[in-house]
Amino acid sequence: MLNNIVQEGLEAVEKQLRDIVSSDVDVLQDAGLHIIQSGGKRLRPQLGILAYLAAGGQDIQRVIPMSAAIEMVHTATLVHDDINDHSTTRRGQITVHARWGRTFALLAGDYLFTKVYEMMAPYPSEYNVIMATATTKLVEGETLQAAAAKAGDMDRETYKTIISRKTASLFEAAARMGAMLADADEDTIEALASYAYNLGLTFQIVDDILDIIGDPETLGKPVGTDIAQNRGVMAAQNGGLAVKEAVAEIEDDPIARMMANLRESGAVEIARMQAEETAVRARTALANLPSSPARTEMETLIEMVLDRQN
Repeated sequence: MLNNIVQEGLEAVEKQLRDIVSSDVDVLQDAGLHIIQSGGKRLRPQLGILAYLAAGGQDIQRVIPMSAAIEMVHTATLVHDDINDHSTTRRGQITVHARWGRTFALLAGDYLFTKVYEMMAPYPSEYNVIMATATTKLVEGETLQAAAAKAGDMDRETYKTIISRKTASLFEAAARMGAMLADADEDTIEALASYAYNLGLTFQIVDDILDIIGDPETLGKPVGTDIAQNRGVMAAQNGGLAVKEAVAEIEDDPIARMMANLRESGAVEIARMQAEETAVRARTALANLPSSPARTEMETLIEMVLDRQN
């Protein structure tokens, strides 16, 4: 029963994402549909829907525009991230900038961001404040990451600040708003927000681990991008020095050598322990909620995030 409800909600989110990018400016519509229809885990809208149900929500349609808006924010950032990373594939498909060029990709990303306003319009101001705060943190996190990478000082504290803003903030906003739309009490809202925040941290740490040990075909994108630019958890484990040291050691393929060194150094195991720690915090937050099929599914999500290969 729960799976049917969640699937119904995700299908409604998918339809809204496709419908909302409609435009008589063909390149905006085509680029928007290209990235939307490339797939994705849709984990953020799923969190919004599950939080709503776990908090006692009954009318799934109440949470659809918000869940779609959360996913649209994420989708827009992917377009811009791929430009910054010079990535040519995303989810196994050509990136927007590789197909339409950098200028149109920037504009398409901006277009997707502006559509978030449209999807959030039906909600009271407090929801829009939460969304604005989350998106502000997201941009701050991406900017801090770029600055730390450029300076070569990606230490662990900086890394934690970055992922809490660029990833966990949007996870938290999805669950917080989902719980609020179910008219939950403050304790329930905070428990679900804490769960989602820590799930977001776990997700990003695992994502950064996969940048080192993942299979490019399974991931649908190149590996080694983050560490090559002094970003991610592995750069934090090595004080932002990994690339410089590798270049000094070998000239033919410094990134491949560096990734091999990291795999052998134990850095991956340390990062894995950090992911396990944040996962424990997510489970602890859920323990404050009454038992329900939605809570069980949220517990399952933790394991899926920890064990994912793409």
